[in-house]
Amino acid sequence: MAVPGGVDVVFRPHNLYDYGTNKIGGDNGLEREEGKVKGEGLVSCLEERGMGHESWVRVEKLAKGMCGKSRPVFFRGVATIVTKLFNIVEPDVAVFGKKDYQQLRIIQRMVRDLDFSIKVIGSEIVRESDGLAMSSRNVHLSPEERDKALSINKSLSRARVASEKGQLNCRELKDSVIEAIEEAGGRIDYAEIVDQESLVAVEEIRNPVVFCVAAWFGKVRLIDNMEINI
Repeated sequence: MAVPGGVDVVFRPHNLYDYGTNKIGGDNGLEREEGKVKGEGLVSCLEERGMGHESWVRVEKLAKGMCGKSRPVFFRGVATIVTKLFNIVEPDVAVFGKKDYQQLRIIQRMVRDLDFSIKVIGSEIVRESDGLAMSSRNVHLSPEERDKALSINKSLSRARVASEKGQLNCRELKDSVIEAIEEAGGRIDYAEIVDQESLVAVEEIRNPVVFCVAAWFGKVRLIDNMEINI
């Protein structure tokens, strides 16, 4: 049984996106077409021999939106492999970056629900001097694409300032960010304003939220976010 995504994806970056083609997973046969995956991919953590791997950890609700829409089993792989890591290492503290905000909240909920005695800390996003969120994927951007990708952080920053000045309508804030990124040549995967804890999308900012964006520049998919604490 082949599973498109899962544990194998976490440790093998080439299984995420092949930047030389429009395929996901390099030579695994999966292709993205209009936001969908087609083909008979072989990216799986199920063993070819022996008893196989049949146990998973899934954080149901938090994994459904944003990145979970286009990568429906990815966070199952993340939760499973992090659980295995925690069981082996038995840490007191674990630090995960806020750039992968959805992943951070999923791991924090998993730790709570499974009664791990671990404090999960979210570390702030580390940025380049020009504001671009640091990522291993940035090296795949051409100089022109990298310059255009700055529109993500710039538009998110403007949205936060606008919200602090009283613009609390999420539809209008999202439209402004989407417009800025698309004008710069980016393709939006998603732009969502969600509750910081539940990750449920909101229509108006009344409590602390996070504005999460995923966008393509060329063949590179970038994610970024900005917390808005009002």
